Amino acid sequence: MSALPTPQQIRDMVPFAAFIGVELTEAGPELVRGRMDFASERCTTGGLLHGGALMALADTCGGVCAFLNLPEGAIGTGTIESKTNFLRAVREGAVTAVTRPLHAGRTTIVLETELLREDGKLAAKVTQTQAFHRPAS
Repeated sequence: MSALPTPQQIRDMVPFAAFIGVELTEAGPELVRGRMDFASERCTTGGLLHGGALMALADTCGGVCAFLNLPEGAIGTGTIESKTNFLRAVREGAVTAVTRPLHAGRTTIVLETELLREDGKLAAKVTQTQAFHRPAS
């Protein structure tokens, strides 16, 4: 039996995630955990981490979790809906994403990601739906 890929090997299959500085620290079907450091090039006016950077972190972790829950016959996933509630600004440190599946079906999976600041406070909550892709017949 071949060894499962490490979280970083999985992350490296998503070049954009590597480009924006996402690090996966845990990756399994029931829980994906990732992080992204605060950096000025990821900010908006006033030195706040850009909402798009936060959403990209959440989407990366959601995509990994969806991929790790592929049903038989599926070959990939794609985000078809994502909703983000921003609750607190991120001005420093790192953001940790914690993703869990809420429902996995035959054609879609619904995931929830909490984005936490270093002080443990919730910066955002993301709910997304990913479609499972199947080979063309």
